[in-house]
Amino acid sequence: LLASKKVDLIIGYKSEGNRRTKPCFVTTPEAADILVFNNYCINNLAVYLTKKEIKDKGKIGIVAKGCDIRSIIQLINENQIERDKVFIIAAECDGVVKNFDCEMNDDNIAPKCKFCQLRSPKVYDQLFGSPTQRKFPEGKLMENILRIENMTPEERFAFWNEEFSKCIRCYACRQVCPLCYCEQCIADRSVPDWIESSATERANFSWNIVRAFHLAGRCIGCGECARVCPVDIPLSLLNAKMALTAMNEFGYTAGKGINEPTLVGNYSNEDKEDFIK
Repeated sequence: LLASKKVDLIIGYKSEGNRRTKPCFVTTPEAADILVFNNYCINNLAVYLTKKEIKDKGKIGIVAKGCDIRSIIQLINENQIERDKVFIIAAECDGVVKNFDCEMNDDNIAPKCKFCQLRSPKVYDQLFGSPTQRKFPEGKLMENILRIENMTPEERFAFWNEEFSKCIRCYACRQVCPLCYCEQCIADRSVPDWIESSATERANFSWNIVRAFHLAGRCIGCGECARVCPVDIPLSLLNAKMALTAMNEFGYTAGKGINEPTLVGNYSNEDKEDFIK
């Protein structure tokens, strides 16, 4: 692809040894030898596609798992990138690890892989690998969502308030999210000052809830926010609940197909209103 000038840059993974990988950027055919793909390629590389430094490079090739491709589709549908400016190098995915330091096994599978429906990508320009034969253990996402839904409003508030109280406002969740692409985040605005920057109980609650609402109908469930959170707030659980509401109330799934209208950018007279209480 690089030699034929079909792409100007490839975003992929390289090995760091000791089972670790990290994102890398390749611009020459000779440098492409460093590229790898395995169970340790955890990062969702779509987060780089909206960066100005990347968009200025021309046509971008990107190595993407099925779940990552949903991020790319959503970015296209939100007019953040152009379909003809990105070359999707899709991988048949055998799942990725939860912990870099351990071998891939049933106890070390990333939570998102347990309910993934896109191990064989549907949208791509080039596909490599073979369909996985792995039998994935069943995830507990719906069980955890129902557990919280069955709480009283007071119990639910207390649960999330306790989780958010751990937040240190490092914004790692924002930085790793492909759909957090605002040039200036509302959390960084000082005029007007919408959200306090200090890690107080009130400010933490505001930040995490506002971010969840901003991702409603947009989050594709890549799980990167929860993975990078240094205090283990179950952000994926909150975002998954919002995604479930979007599907149940509007029949909408983020990143499902290119050129589909976005949830917040599309209005219908048949839209429900009674779920907002």
